[in-house]
Amino acid sequence: MIEWLLKGGRSDPQVEVAGRLIPVVLRRTAQAKRMTMRLAPDGSEVRITLPRWGRSAEALDFARKRSGWLAAQLAGVPEPVSLGDGSSLFYLGDLRSVIHDPATSRRVRVEDGALYVGGPTESLTPRLTRWLQGEARRLLSDDLTHYCQVAGQIAPPLMLSSARRRWGSCAHDGTIRINWRLVMAPAFVRRSVVAHEVAHLVHFDHSPDFHAMLDLIYEHDISAANRWLKREGRSLYLPLG
Repeated sequence: MIEWLLKGGRSDPQVEVAGRLIPVVLRRTAQAKRMTMRLAPDGSEVRITLPRWGRSAEALDFARKRSGWLAAQLAGVPEPVSLGDGSSLFYLGDLRSVIHDPATSRRVRVEDGALYVGGPTESLTPRLTRWLQGEARRLLSDDLTHYCQVAGQIAPPLMLSSARRRWGSCAHDGTIRINWRLVMAPAFVRRSVVAHEVAHLVHFDHSPDFHAMLDLIYEHDISAANRWLKREGRSLYLPLG
């Protein structure tokens, strides 16, 4: 069932999936040759990309007819995680136990494969999130410097991203943004995204020359990194609650 709700003076489409109404976001692009659909990593919306000539009604019917597929995708969205002593968190591709003692220092320590942290329980989740973002900035900055040196480019300032649609981006002015959640992925996956965006500093397209540059500067198997992100990427959006 598709239901239209009036919000802000316009109608917003929603599709019913497994008894839940989910907003449908339509995006028209000149590059799109057909309709494609995906569920946001956190399950918050259905995203449909369609050609500029595509009709909204057809896109919504497309979502309705594939509600079973959407339900399967929604079932795979992880539940929010409440962090505390004994909980777990991914860091550099490994699931780490959180050892929390309120009486000890708030500074996060990585020891023996676990994350040790002190301070008040009620602020534990935001503090661990900020720590992950700080680690992301440190590691991604090193990655960016390395690949720019290999590619013979001047390293631009690094911008951290929380984007829901892409892991990294390179703007026409050379600005590079990388999703901070990649700090939870294995190092070869995180570095593949940085290498990809650095290759765009040389070739702002996905031409054979771009892929040749990426193969030249990236030291691992780019196909393996891409497969990991396609298979496991959604797990990096584990809601912290």
